[in-house]
Amino acid sequence: MTGAAPHVVVVDDEPDARAMVGDYLRMHGFEVSLCDGGRALRRRLAEVAPDLIVLDLNMPEEDGLSIVRDLKGRSTIPIIMLTATASPIDRVVGLELGADDYLPKPCELRELVARIRSVLRRAAQTRGTTSEPAQPGIQPEIRQENGVRFGRMIVDTETLRLRDEAGTEQILTRSEYALLKAFLDNPKRVLTRERLLDLADARDPEAFDRAIDVRINRIRKKVEPDPANPRFIKTVRGMGYVFRPDGD
Repeated sequence: MTGAAPHVVVVDDEPDARAMVGDYLRMHGFEVSLCDGGRALRRRLAEVAPDLIVLDLNMPEEDGLSIVRDLKGRSTIPIIMLTATASPIDRVVGLELGADDYLPKPCELRELVARIRSVLRRAAQTRGTTSEPAQPGIQPEIRQENGVRFGRMIVDTETLRLRDEAGTEQILTRSEYALLKAFLDNPKRVLTRERLLDLADARDPEAFDRAIDVRINRIRKKVEPDPANPRFIKTVRGMGYVFRPDGD
């Protein structure tokens, strides 16, 4: 985000809902683009790089979950999902795909604005960490230029990508990066789920422990040689998790 108004893309196949959300966001100082589906969204993304996407999941042409999967596979643009169902399973699926936040639909527009601002703040804080010096908690031997090494992985703090020794890269979502950074800043310390929610700035009014478990499972699939038997991010039964940079 620059000094200009944050640019939000609203994707919804219902014209009235799309226009209502767009008008409300403009009233609160956002630049807004409106798209009626995945095809229109991709055309818009080819023209501009927005600061955030508000995405309806229930669209006939292409469901929102497939759009999230595609976008998170090639970009770090934050996404807030809207869906007419509000079951815990929906939230878990969204987290697994890399969404940054979630609201049931219809939503209170004041809450949507608050969520947008919160996600944008987290995104700005994440970018800000890329220019910071090494934190006291991070062991010097694993800190490298523009990244942190542990095991066979390097976390690139400028591009939010994971890179292995062979040069293969994977994109980290902002929520994944924030959680992984919490571990990197606190090596060999047992962190409760409650503490991880605070460190990763992942708390919201309806936060629940399962959200942390899902995100950790996603990270394990990217950093562990065998995610079913993790070496780096280990579960401490009854307490939480501990990060072992040496994989011991």
